[in-house]
Amino acid sequence: MKNHNFEKSALKTIDTEIEAITSLKRSIGKSFSAICTDILNCKGKLVVVGVGKSAHIGKKIAASLSSTGTPAFMMHATEAAHGDLGMVSKQDDVLILSYSGETAEITSILPALKRTARNIYSFTGNKDSTIAKNSKETIQVKIKKEACPNNLAPTSSTTAMLVLGDALTVALLEANGFSSEDFAKSHPAGALGKRLTTLASDLAITGKNIASVLDKDSIIDAAVEISAKKLGIALVKSTSGKIVGVLSDGDLRRAIKSSHDLKAELVKNHMSKEFMTVKTNSLAIDALRIMEDKKILSVVVKNPKEKNYVGLLTMHSLLESGIV
Repeated sequence: MKNHNFEKSALKTIDTEIEAITSLKRSIGKSFSAICTDILNCKGKLVVVGVGKSAHIGKKIAASLSSTGTPAFMMHATEAAHGDLGMVSKQDDVLILSYSGETAEITSILPALKRTARNIYSFTGNKDSTIAKNSKETIQVKIKKEACPNNLAPTSSTTAMLVLGDALTVALLEANGFSSEDFAKSHPAGALGKRLTTLASDLAITGKNIASVLDKDSIIDAAVEISAKKLGIALVKSTSGKIVGVLSDGDLRRAIKSSHDLKAELVKNHMSKEFMTVKTNSLAIDALRIMEDKKILSVVVKNPKEKNYVGLLTMHSLLESGIV
């Protein structure tokens, strides 16, 4: 124990599991495609069944599928035998995880599953097992050895099952055309959900909170307005009320540096007539990418339907909201 090389042990485990994952490629073929096709055509849910460590892996697979457009849930085989089978309908497909293919808790409910479910599929290490033979399609997850030195504790086998579940999840979400917008609908909470659901209009500063000046105003008047609103930029309007440009604090500094008579300097001679805009229905995260790409701290928010400018979105607003 005292002289045990922990790093060597860890690297050996990683290498063993990498080998198990690599060998998994040989199992991807017609059966995998058939399972994907069937699940895509399933009008019910995919019920993932397992026991022990396989149940833990199954729970993750079911969660990944559900969050990416394929309705699924995990059913523990032991609980299934004591009433949970009532959750399975004739429109549902079943995916069984069992490395041995002979897990007693699962083989005991196979007759009931075959009567209840639409189809049964399995991931198993033994294609000649009871579970494999009772499945419409089975994918063999055959590993050379477990990472456990005693070749007993499920390690490489569960890793391979998990990777195969991820492969199934990704294949289905790609076939479904599952988009980032779809992903946002099932992930409304947290930073990820916020990034995928928050629109530019949600964070836009509007009305009297925006610094606004006329193009005929003096630079001194603009400096006072920009300073008062503390946004570092002002929208410039013509006498008709149309926005014709923006004036940033950078524009102000350059005007002050180059002028000998600030009272005579007009906003229209120093404003930027070309400025970046985003639509009200654009994602705030997309506005952030524009700001980062252009190295600017704000964008004007525009209503695409009414073709008018409704607000200003700043980097500070994005920081405060947690988008950044």
